[in-house]
Amino acid sequence: MAAKKAEGLKALVVGLGKSGRAAADMLYSCGATADLYDAARSEAAVKLAETGDARISFGDRPSNVKGYDMLVLSPGVPPEKEFVREAAEDGAEIIGELELAYRYGRGKYIAITGTNGKTTTTTLTYEIFKESGFHAELAGNIGIPVASRAMYSMDDTYLITECSSFQLETTREFRPSVSAILNLTPDHLDRHKNMENYIAAKAKIFANQTRDDYFVYNADDELTVALVDSCPARAVPFSSSKELTEGAFVRDGKIIFRLDGKESEICGVDEIRIPGEHNLQNVLASVAMACCAGAEPARIASAVRKFRGVEHRMEDCGTIRGVRYINDSKGTNPDAAIKAIQSFDRVILIAGGYDKKSSFDSFTAAFEGHVRALVLIGVTAPQIREAAEKRGFTNIYEASGMSEAVSRCAELAEPGDTVLLSPACASWDMYPNFEARGRDFKSQVSALKQ
Repeated sequence: MAAKKAEGLKALVVGLGKSGRAAADMLYSCGATADLYDAARSEAAVKLAETGDARISFGDRPSNVKGYDMLVLSPGVPPEKEFVREAAEDGAEIIGELELAYRYGRGKYIAITGTNGKTTTTTLTYEIFKESGFHAELAGNIGIPVASRAMYSMDDTYLITECSSFQLETTREFRPSVSAILNLTPDHLDRHKNMENYIAAKAKIFANQTRDDYFVYNADDELTVALVDSCPARAVPFSSSKELTEGAFVRDGKIIFRLDGKESEICGVDEIRIPGEHNLQNVLASVAMACCAGAEPARIASAVRKFRGVEHRMEDCGTIRGVRYINDSKGTNPDAAIKAIQSFDRVILIAGGYDKKSSFDSFTAAFEGHVRALVLIGVTAPQIREAAEKRGFTNIYEASGMSEAVSRCAELAEPGDTVLLSPACASWDMYPNFEARGRDFKSQVSALKQ
């Protein structure tokens, strides 16, 4: 089924990566006029411009921002940019690709955000919905533009959507049937400036919901719990630490979901195949969302038992000479890396990367009882070293890149150890994305096997 129509709409798409190109495709399909802008000239962008009657500009700013009904910003473009403000003052509405997909596409949204665990939870939720017989599509910050799925969806399609704070801050009407916030810890403060702004962006996931919708939240996370009173949807908690009167929780080693006086046993905690307390929380969130959407407990359990995790998230890369190698390149902030560290007893840790203005005090405090040695890479190496040494941790090494880091880890590790890549930082100082960093780690590990 084609996208809804938007004849007469004049838009400027800002940023021509995956998200921007999908937004342009949707606008063209809707009958809108879409001009294009990107800071860098790319072959894909030029090719896209040739498919429609559009103007395209490159450089520090668009050639023109006047006369548009809307600017569609890619997630990497801050709304505070001067030319964006100029367009808004001229009357343009400022939205993102997620909002565009919601307005002009079709489908029902299961929307998931939080600081950590989004991709694992989104992927598992998608697998549960498929197993349950629903027509489901995977989309969002997971690497699949929402517009590319919403444009061809049916009204009964479930769009299982990972939502970043960057995507949510440019929403206006977006209303998911079920939303979830998994946790809230400091992240992206280089963009949002402070935690208040960051949390406000995340909270937009439920801003337009009503009492007919559901909001799934982490009852073990104080910052998330604090949002419940401002949420218009029906709040459904999950907890890995306590029994709840309603929601998803653990009792006697079993995952239980209870709502409206009806209780269902889903499966045993020991049947979950992804390690760590944080992944138990991710499973509980997925169970709660699926139950709210009407999925059958037996189908949910089947999908949970089959799920083996997602690449670059606590990914087991094999055991070499008694040493286990784990790729958690998606551990792009201190809290995510702490959860990874706490999943193992004897860790040789690779950390460091792009500076997102995070504090590393709590990160290095988590080393005790877990980390035997620390190998640092990237621009934040001096900051992490300083934070670790303040804690009295001195078994620290620095490496110029991933090859040297993995080689040093192999020298330091003993049988029974885990070599863990969980950087606590973004990858942008050395790699285009965390996936490239994770692939490099896996390549270096594979070389050790030869």
